Amino acid sequence: MKFRYLLFYLIISFLPFLLIAKTTNHFSPEQKSWLAKAYKYEKNGWTFVHIEGTPEERGFQHGYLLEKEIKKSIHTLSAGWKYQTGINWSWLVNKAGEILTPKVDSENIEEIKGIDEGMEAAGDTISLNELVAYNGYIELMSYWFPSVKDSLKINSPDPKKESCSSFIATGSMTKDGGIVLGHNTMDDYWHPPCNIILDIVPEHGHHIMMQANAGFIHSGTDFFITDAGLVGSETTIGGFYPFDANGIPEFSRMRHATQYANSIDEWCDMMKKGNNGGYANAWLLGDIKTNEIARLELGLKYVGFEKKKDGYLFGSNVAEDLNILRFETKSSETNIKLSSVARRVRWNQLMKKYAGKIDVNLAEKLEADHYDTYLNKEKPSSRTLCAHWDLDPQYSGLDKPYDPSGTLDGKVVDSKMAKQMSFAARWGAACGTAFNAKKFLNEHPQYDWMKGLLFDRPSEPWTIFKAEKNIK
Repeated sequence: MKFRYLLFYLIISFLPFLLIAKTTNHFSPEQKSWLAKAYKYEKNGWTFVHIEGTPEERGFQHGYLLEKEIKKSIHTLSAGWKYQTGINWSWLVNKAGEILTPKVDSENIEEIKGIDEGMEAAGDTISLNELVAYNGYIELMSYWFPSVKDSLKINSPDPKKESCSSFIATGSMTKDGGIVLGHNTMDDYWHPPCNIILDIVPEHGHHIMMQANAGFIHSGTDFFITDAGLVGSETTIGGFYPFDANGIPEFSRMRHATQYANSIDEWCDMMKKGNNGGYANAWLLGDIKTNEIARLELGLKYVGFEKKKDGYLFGSNVAEDLNILRFETKSSETNIKLSSVARRVRWNQLMKKYAGKIDVNLAEKLEADHYDTYLNKEKPSSRTLCAHWDLDPQYSGLDKPYDPSGTLDGKVVDSKMAKQMSFAARWGAACGTAFNAKKFLNEHPQYDWMKGLLFDRPSEPWTIFKAEKNIK
């Protein structure tokens, strides 16, 4: 009996490697050696993917291992784009080729080409520009397109720019004096799932572990750890509108900075260089070597920056820098009916309440918080840190009732975990509330266009993931 259990364990443990070996007989010795260094596994709703090597190698590994997930994600995104704008996906792909592709740095282009090669080896074909459009869809759809849609006379909804709840604390704010970072992603439920954990060991630069979408060379949700001792997250700057089509794509700058920066200041300098205003964020950064934390608010013309060794910083989609708030956004910082303002108030309440007590266990609870500061009671809604637009009747009239969007996950890390290149993550709502797509559409048929795009999010546990060492 013990032997049978041992045999079962060995089969499960080595199944990913066996599957790769079985399906790569037609590959060149070089391609086989690339795939021998890569693997993936699934756990509690997440897919962990280890890739390493040159840009082409790690791209090939990524594209081959995640071919089905990438194909499905692009199909979902293209269907949603077509419904919301009436324009074919190919039109946006061509625009990406004009606006984004020429400005992506050569290393990132090589990695994207590698993803294309890996997908082709797995049986699918895709163009470079389509992968660029996919990697840059946030800045294309939410920043570039709104700046031109009026001239095209297109009646499409403006994208929601109030997403993600995050904080970072250090010094006297935390239980052990080290850094604690918490983040949850808020987005439309129909969007491609951001349930990939990429463990990247590049030929040059730093080892990275980050949350991402399948097929992304960057994070997108922007939660990362590097072996330079840096941890980071971001929240979108709400109501931001300027965009410079001549700048460098945000996704390319984010990946370059995360791979090569040795310090907070270096990371920020790399992000500012060639800034196009796309995906304008308030970045929360920590350096576990110095216990410093920082917030970089990256507008287009204006930049807000604050760094400290004691205290806390947070993001709730309200620009804290007055120049960005007044000159580059259309947001309010006082209307507590808004999700961003209500969550801003809540972060300040919680940081004061738990000063000196914050650790990763408490961080998990904070990211799952359901206190609505507009209603002054515990009630999951669009205004809570763990947001649930799908449960909100929106009596305030500021948004669509029961909009299928909200918190998609939760992630937390402290200095000790970051030193080991690990973090805790929960797929699905940070509070653990399950989402049933069929039940939701039956109750809210006004969203029936999402049939086939919405998917279930069962309640999953918090799970610790750890980056792997180079396995050459």
